[in-house]
Amino acid sequence: MESSGIDRPGTRAYAGGMRWDALFEDMEAQLAAGERLDFDAEVAERTRADAAAVELADRLRGSLGLRIGIHLASGTLFEGVLSHVGSQSMVLDEPRHQVLIPQASAVRYSGLSRLAVTEHAAVRQRLGLASSLRALSRDRASLTVLVARGPAESVLHGVIDRVGQDFLDLALTHAGEDRRAANVRQTATIPFAALAGLRSSRGADS
Repeated sequence: MESSGIDRPGTRAYAGGMRWDALFEDMEAQLAAGERLDFDAEVAERTRADAAAVELADRLRGSLGLRIGIHLASGTLFEGVLSHVGSQSMVLDEPRHQVLIPQASAVRYSGLSRLAVTEHAAVRQRLGLASSLRALSRDRASLTVLVARGPAESVLHGVIDRVGQDFLDLALTHAGEDRRAANVRQTATIPFAALAGLRSSRGADS
């Protein structure tokens, strides 16, 4: 006997008749799966595009308050809590000191957050390394200055007397001495490009 074309209870879907509800469910499931794949692909593409727009300074700002490591080409490692990120430099808080580190001197970071924070304040964007150095000069902060070019480095002690556009004059003293005429041995002129780090006591504003 030929099938009437009407599905009856207990028969297999599509067997001898059309299960419209099953067909529509299958179609909806396939459509939903396709839309999900398209959505996932769009999210992945947007994520890649967003990541491509992230700058290192954004990652550093996203790591404020975290303990990180900053590795220099000379092999020196600074470790501390990241307390400030400027347009060209950053500050790490150590137990007894603060270290101002030019971003250009870092070759590797450890411990950075995946969070990225964009700086929208135009004033802060204009405050570069020279501004921080002038603050140290104004406060007559006694500094330990790490000067490095590649693997070679030297350590100087003194007070910044003058800050130019791309250099500073450091009045050299013995470690811990105040900047007095009798204590100054000589003046060293240091290009910004050679600065690897400047350490001051926590009492000095860096």
